Amino acid sequence: MTNGNDHDNDGDRCRNGPLARHRRPEGAGDAAVAAAGKFSEALETTERARGHLYTFHQLTGTADLALDEVLGLLRSAGRDDLAEEVRRELLGRNVLPGRWTFQIVEEYDEGYHRVFRELEQRVRDELTAGRTHVFEAEMKERRRTRGEPGHGAVPGDGE
Repeated sequence: MTNGNDHDNDGDRCRNGPLARHRRPEGAGDAAVAAAGKFSEALETTERARGHLYTFHQLTGTADLALDEVLGLLRSAGRDDLAEEVRRELLGRNVLPGRWTFQIVEEYDEGYHRVFRELEQRVRDELTAGRTHVFEAEMKERRRTRGEPGHGAVPGDGE
């Protein structure tokens, strides 16, 4: 239901268009929207990198725990010498000087990633009034075919 100005009663979105949180704020130029959009895209890339760090953390931990079985199998094979060498040299070894993988993840999260998130938020706050995905929402509006199934602006648009 609209209130006569092509907005839903809650004022959140224009009829057949993006939600307010995805619309370009008054006074935001193309360069500002592009800059904020590119910074958000870069942040998404750091999120993927962070996910890979967690994968690295979990896989390395799984490998280290598997060494317990390796030690038992080496001892069963009569190779106590090799079992002792693996235990001494590899079991629980730092992956980087002074660091297990959880420490690498923590340093990334508390350092680089935290600063990246904070600055991306600041750029969006200053350039697009804190709104997210303005660039993508405008691209969607340009690329979708109005009135065609599967091309609605938001869920429930009836398109």
